[in-house]
Amino acid sequence: MRGWMGKFRTLALFGALTLILSGCGVDNLSALKPKGYGAELLLDLMMISIAIMIFVFVIVMAIYAFVLIRYRQKKGQENVIPKQTEGNKALEVIWTVIPIILLLVLAVPTVQATFDLADQSSQEDESAMTIEVTGNQYWWHFNYPKEEIAISQEMYIPTGERVYLNLKSSDVIHSFWLPSIAGKMDTNPGENMNTMYLEAYEEGVYWGHCAELCGPSHSLMDFRVVAVSPDKFEQWKEDMQNVDPEATPETTSAQEGQELFNNNCMSCHAIGGSSAGVGPNLTNFGNREKLAGIMEPSKENLVNWIVNPNEYKPGNNMPANIVGEEEASKIADYLLQLKHSDVGDDVPTRNTDE
Repeated sequence: MRGWMGKFRTLALFGALTLILSGCGVDNLSALKPKGYGAELLLDLMMISIAIMIFVFVIVMAIYAFVLIRYRQKKGQENVIPKQTEGNKALEVIWTVIPIILLLVLAVPTVQATFDLADQSSQEDESAMTIEVTGNQYWWHFNYPKEEIAISQEMYIPTGERVYLNLKSSDVIHSFWLPSIAGKMDTNPGENMNTMYLEAYEEGVYWGHCAELCGPSHSLMDFRVVAVSPDKFEQWKEDMQNVDPEATPETTSAQEGQELFNNNCMSCHAIGGSSAGVGPNLTNFGNREKLAGIMEPSKENLVNWIVNPNEYKPGNNMPANIVGEEEASKIADYLLQLKHSDVGDDVPTRNTDE
């Protein structure tokens, strides 16, 4: 009896823990609250799978309960061996046909969704937007070839439009995952380029992750997608195309920081332009919600990052101690004033159902 009670308590504990953990997370990083066409399609497939599993579970438990009650051992029949039967063709047909039917119920919409999400027929249209996405250890670069815009860690897209992504990697295999708008797609090194598309329903800031183990800081390889109205996107595009990387900052400290940045950082990073460097493009850096994808964008955090980045993202390729804390403070002043566009500042970072 004690053994059964112990197992029951353990099962109850895991059940309660599962229920509690199911409430964790945020709306802009959840596949269960879709804000885009791809995510909605994938949620429908998940619901079909869950419905099939519940159906099978209920049927199996009903048969189990019936057999347990109907054929339980009765008093006076302890030594009675029930009649043995085998080769029941009707039962064999039933338990063969029913799983096939259930698999077809799941397979048909899955195949349809696969072809739908892989549709690239309109990508060649002149009006179609294509963004080149490059996964790096441990950051993301987004290049808009038609618009001649380059930016890292933050992708801006218009709502209500299909945006195609050409995905590749500069080093190891990564996986681009934006659960609230679309599914995931691997980014591979070499010439093997994958393509997917995004279609956001409403304005919002949606967080994404790398979903493929790629090194010690894999769990810290985040990015965000900012979906804005088409009018706001046009304004953002104009702002980004008019970035002047040589513009003189207002404060003396930021001016000194600009000179230090040009002398020590420009070999890896870029501001403006349309090509990716060894490190992230820092255009519009002052408007980022996260530093290095994971830290609050305060001056203190930025100085600590510049001096010793591997303390916060182990294994990343940014060298440490290129400059001292005093010089890093001036570079931070310069970077934090790089606010080339305020589009997206009023976009909610968490989308909740009203």
